Amino acid sequence: MIEAAMITEVELPGIVEPSGLRLRTREVPTLTAGQALVRMEATGVSFAEQQMRRGKYYDQPPFPFVPGYDFVGEVEAVSDPDRGFAVGQRVASLSKIGGWADRVVADVADLVPVPDGLGAEEVEAVIVNGVTARRMLDFAKVGKGDTVVVLGANGGVGSLLVQLARHQGARVIGVVSRRHMPYVRELGAIAVDRAGDVAAEVRELAPNGVDAVFDHVGGSGIKTSWSMLGRGGSLVSYGTAATRDQSGNAKLPVLALIGRLLLWNVLPNGRSTTFFNIWAGSKRNAVKHRAQLRADLEAVFAQLSAGVITARIARVFPLSDISDAVRYAESGTAAGKVVVVPDAA
Repeated sequence: MIEAAMITEVELPGIVEPSGLRLRTREVPTLTAGQALVRMEATGVSFAEQQMRRGKYYDQPPFPFVPGYDFVGEVEAVSDPDRGFAVGQRVASLSKIGGWADRVVADVADLVPVPDGLGAEEVEAVIVNGVTARRMLDFAKVGKGDTVVVLGANGGVGSLLVQLARHQGARVIGVVSRRHMPYVRELGAIAVDRAGDVAAEVRELAPNGVDAVFDHVGGSGIKTSWSMLGRGGSLVSYGTAATRDQSGNAKLPVLALIGRLLLWNVLPNGRSTTFFNIWAGSKRNAVKHRAQLRADLEAVFAQLSAGVITARIARVFPLSDISDAVRYAESGTAAGKVVVVPDAA
């Protein structure tokens, strides 16, 4: 163990404004079997942490806790060197919580080696976003010749959905605000202004409907996403951004959305829907779920190394400026992943 080492981490004490996030320090605990201490090189702000701040993430832990959905860093210590990771090795993890710290105590079973030649910030930008995009494309069975619609195609998940769908031979329609349309075109998608009549524009581009829609917004607009599908098409819902600022029970918007999707699934029109949750099945079979996450993450890193996908980084903040990082992520102006790095020594 590293003697006298300290951890600086961000505590989310309750439902607070971004300014209510606070830094705290504590001693590095003694590692138990199967654990590693990782010096964080990069973490980030995703929609999950934004919802956690509001107390609205579906299965977040009780307050207070340290957010941080994923991270990349260097192993500083391991409880058992025979577990396959060595001191000095670069690793990444989809952690769900705990990543907003300059050192993270992680389970070795959740770590994935980072290939040589990849920067920490670009790796961070594709961890949860890349796995999410891959899984959703698999569900929708997107392939060559398909036409798909990606809402928020400028975002962290959206931009990777565009790149991976195009790599698989699909035509992509990206729905974004006007300011982000040039970037979406650079990715090779057809850009549609979200402020216009999106359904009408999509019908002009795909008169028989599209093969898949990826919707992170939810709310009443989910009906529009459903209406754009052709027979045999798939709607993948993976967020409730439309209800982000609504008060009340945090679970109700998600439950209402899932209920609607389940109802649509039984209609005799050949379409299918799902509400994607990256943690589905994790409690039922933790070993299998962890293995699948590691395999997905390794595949994402291979695609990043090969240039199949490129990381979209909106902005980089030091850990001590986490409040500003969260405010920026929630501003609606960020294009790509908001990345957080340790403060300069």
